[in-house]
Amino acid sequence: MRLRFDNAFLRELPGDPATGPGLRQVHGAAWSRVEPTPVAAPRLVAHAAEVAGMLGLAAGDVESPDFAAVFGGNALLPGMDPWAANYGGHQFGHWAGQLGDGRAISLGEALAADGARHELQLKGAGPTPYSRSADGRAVMRSSIREFICSEAMHHLGVPTTRALSLVATGEAVVRDMFYDGHPRPEPGAVVCRVAPSFIRFGTFELPASRGDVALLRALAEFCVWRDFPWLLGEHAGRPLGHLRLEQLFDETLLAAWFREVCERTARLVGHWMRVGFVHGVLNTDNMSILGLTIDYGPYGWIDDYDPDWTPNTTDVQHRRYRFGWQPRVAHWNLGRLAQALSPLFADAAPLQAGLDAYAATWAECERDNACARLGLQAGDDDGLALMRELQALMHRAGADMTNLFRALSDVDVEADAPSLEPLRAAFYAPERLAAEAAALEAWLARYAARCRADGLPREARVARMHAASPRYVPRNYLAQQAIDRAAAGDEGGIHELLDVLRDPYGEQPGREAFAALRPDWALDRAGCSMLSCSS
Repeated sequence: MRLRFDNAFLRELPGDPATGPGLRQVHGAAWSRVEPTPVAAPRLVAHAAEVAGMLGLAAGDVESPDFAAVFGGNALLPGMDPWAANYGGHQFGHWAGQLGDGRAISLGEALAADGARHELQLKGAGPTPYSRSADGRAVMRSSIREFICSEAMHHLGVPTTRALSLVATGEAVVRDMFYDGHPRPEPGAVVCRVAPSFIRFGTFELPASRGDVALLRALAEFCVWRDFPWLLGEHAGRPLGHLRLEQLFDETLLAAWFREVCERTARLVGHWMRVGFVHGVLNTDNMSILGLTIDYGPYGWIDDYDPDWTPNTTDVQHRRYRFGWQPRVAHWNLGRLAQALSPLFADAAPLQAGLDAYAATWAECERDNACARLGLQAGDDDGLALMRELQALMHRAGADMTNLFRALSDVDVEADAPSLEPLRAAFYAPERLAAEAAALEAWLARYAARCRADGLPREARVARMHAASPRYVPRNYLAQQAIDRAAAGDEGGIHELLDVLRDPYGEQPGREAFAALRPDWALDRAGCSMLSCSS
């Protein structure tokens, strides 16, 4: 098993002079060297063959005992030089100071045959200088959820970190899952996460909060050079030191970088809203500078459409990170990033332009998503109004978001009074549907008339709708069923669910059970309706 590493993050940015996992405040440094803590019996539970192939790993590499040893934290490959990143963040709207990788340890930046850079990061690999008195470990239940959802999001077309592997540690981890004073041991696990970059908004917030403009500038210039090289034009690929000496990182370049961060973030949130994903803990330290979905903690999936739903027990009172608020929270987080970057600009105008670009891009995504999901021509101004009317009806009538949008393509839009029948199976409570049936039928009549005026042939309309509205998503209860099976000794549920989610937009005959409405038993079940950060 061979991988080629180029650990630019360590080479180009200042590091912590101290080593090891001892807790400390780290100033003037972007990273701290720390090695994974070995585990008792690393065993590969699952892997994503697509990610292994992307890295250039063959089937024999994955099947080797060395694979589980390396990606469980017990061994290093030549060129690996493990570190934990230093960053801060706003958590639930409040500045939290230094946070950093408390249980994530990056092994190195692997270079694939095509030149692509992939940072390999172990989550649950033991304590770091940023663990804040925690053990740096992760439990199997949360690791299964992260592994499955990372890959599912990729196949859904949502920008995301990837997951190479899920390794059981053979050790117990004590967690108080409900924060009720009853901790218990659970099986431990390590996930190997893969991304071009794990730099976050909070990476820039921490040095800004400390007045360390030199480190702030170094981080911004490095991020442009490594993660946004296309912004450098003809200078892309040149050594970072040379570009700094020539002072190419001026305000114009940094403004273009911030604008792209804002636009990428808007498109990311657009995807979340389209597929029904709720991040659950959108702190600034959980926001990727590349516009990737990152840090799969207490995330959830919308079943019955409810813009006020949050899966996070910690957030249940104020619901800051509810489904419907994700666009505005992302904008607020970008505002904190702009504030952090402001020492690099003579005035706020370029940063405000980036924030304005977020708003414009989000508005475009919302409109385009509405048109695609309704099967209307792109840019149809009526699509967004029709969508908002439908969403209000879905909320009142208790419609399953995923299934209703998929079933909408079965409505006969050639009829002046389209039947509600194709949609009935997408509702949870017959009495709620009955109360809104007349309003839904009236909406269907307006929708059908708009489709006829739009003029798309039926085949094109249905194809457009199916491409935007998945048939299969990693519903909370499906993930919990895989977790329960694994706890009982049957890990086949992980592989089965992952295989279904590789083709989320296809019909997959024989697998209809994976598209079923949330069962009643899952309505109040931990892991299905509400989750905690305890993992």
